[in-house]
Amino acid sequence: MQNFAYTPDEIASMFKISKNTVYELIKRGELNAFKVGNKMRIEPEEVERFKHSMQASSPKANQNRTSHAANHSLLLAGSHDFLVEQLVSYAASESAGLTISPSYIGSLEGLMMLYREAADIAAVHLLDPTSREYNLPFIRQLFVHEKITVVRLASREQGLIVAKGNPKNILSFKDLARKDVSFINRQKGSGTRFLFDSFLSAENIQPEDIRGYNKEEWNHLAAASHINRGSADAVFGVKFAAGQLGLDFIPVTKEQFDLVFRWTDDNKTKLEHLLDLLHFTTFKDCVMKLEGYDASQFGEIIFQYD
Repeated sequence: MQNFAYTPDEIASMFKISKNTVYELIKRGELNAFKVGNKMRIEPEEVERFKHSMQASSPKANQNRTSHAANHSLLLAGSHDFLVEQLVSYAASESAGLTISPSYIGSLEGLMMLYREAADIAAVHLLDPTSREYNLPFIRQLFVHEKITVVRLASREQGLIVAKGNPKNILSFKDLARKDVSFINRQKGSGTRFLFDSFLSAENIQPEDIRGYNKEEWNHLAAASHINRGSADAVFGVKFAAGQLGLDFIPVTKEQFDLVFRWTDDNKTKLEHLLDLLHFTTFKDCVMKLEGYDASQFGEIIFQYD
């Protein structure tokens, strides 16, 4: 009988990904695990199966690229966003032969997958706390010699999401530190978590003062749904999620959401096809209909390194 099993830390080290990514793979059912007490374990046979079925997690992505090139697919990693979901659906329905395979693992991990050549596109919204600039400070640090194009998708509103009618009168970040307020956070590495933590720092609010700071969800709808279920009083997220669930939204800031293309000989034709979709089709009309999004810069190339 096989008694040995891997821990999530060991899997993360093996595939050179973050432990958060391992837990997301388990949560999505892409990596099967079992519990011993409150600890997750993964059997060696499952690791071998995962190696063959999910080689996108490997930093040596040549085999993965060959496979996806044959399937006419682009790999997108990074932040979950409703606009990205729309783009994936639009590409599949409107352009024969172009498939975008998304992995919603957070902005920072998405950029790292792009850096490790394990993705073709990263979806990001990362605020640099020093310059107060989105995305480009991180991109300039990581990509020095690679051919990179950064395309603006949209600006989107982020703020506090609360129950309809705001029964607990939550109006600011300071209210999150009240004893009668419970909170659900986003996962470490997500752009929303980056942004939220920067506001806490500016307001001199300590994470331990917020009840629920360490409770994490992996996308905006999952986080906001806790409010409908009564398991949280507030989350920090996008206006669109609040509207989808009939919740109240307290606007805080607008942020820039971008796509980062990393060009290779294998993906050049497909990335050019995707740019054509962004620039010459009616997809922008989809963006204009989404509540909480500003598409005035949609499709603009804001940075390019050849």
